Amino acid sequence: MSPRPDPSRSPSDDGAPARRVGPRPLRKPERGETTVRDMLGALLILIPVGLLLFSVGNSCSFAPTGPVEDAGAGPRVNVDARLAEYARGSAFPLRLPDVPFRANSANRGPVEGGGTAVRIGYVTPDADYLSLVQTDASTEGILVTESGVSGRGEGPPRMQGTVDAGGLTWEVYRPEGGEPFRVATLPGAPEVRVLVTGSASEERFRTLAGALVRARVLPGGGATR
Repeated sequence: MSPRPDPSRSPSDDGAPARRVGPRPLRKPERGETTVRDMLGALLILIPVGLLLFSVGNSCSFAPTGPVEDAGAGPRVNVDARLAEYARGSAFPLRLPDVPFRANSANRGPVEGGGTAVRIGYVTPDADYLSLVQTDASTEGILVTESGVSGRGEGPPRMQGTVDAGGLTWEVYRPEGGEPFRVATLPGAPEVRVLVTGSASEERFRTLAGALVRARVLPGGGATR
């Protein structure tokens, strides 16, 4: 008769290895266990990240306070050709100022209360912007249109004073918390008003104002002088 097992002894007391209970501890895989599939997966993650960093680096430059937009990057508009096109159907002459800014937009549209506005958008070397508007509309009409207050049921910005720049007297309007609108009437007939607004400095505004007075004129109807 075989002896009965002693219940006080553990299964490992008779020399047999004990079976492990519970999850095995994690271990670092050996070099040979890294598969080609693992490496391809890592590359698929790293490549898009690298492309993103490359594109951001091309459009921004380092500054202690954060990235700065590259003033030379972005769209560029042929203002000479665009204004020559607009002048052919314009009821008033257009001026083509020569400024050291990049023109990135040009368009033409109606003005609240009657008249037409011809707009040129500029990006300055400081990566700020200026918008030049030439129009045969009234001061109130162009202010309402360019400030966008008509859609909000508000009146135009109020005049806060005048400033002399480029041989012209500019009326300065500033909406609450917004950028200034400077409006001047050009000499000669028919009556033409110009409006300048944007985030650029007073110095950049004066550069544009001076260039506007010296600018080449494209009379309405397409003839040039």
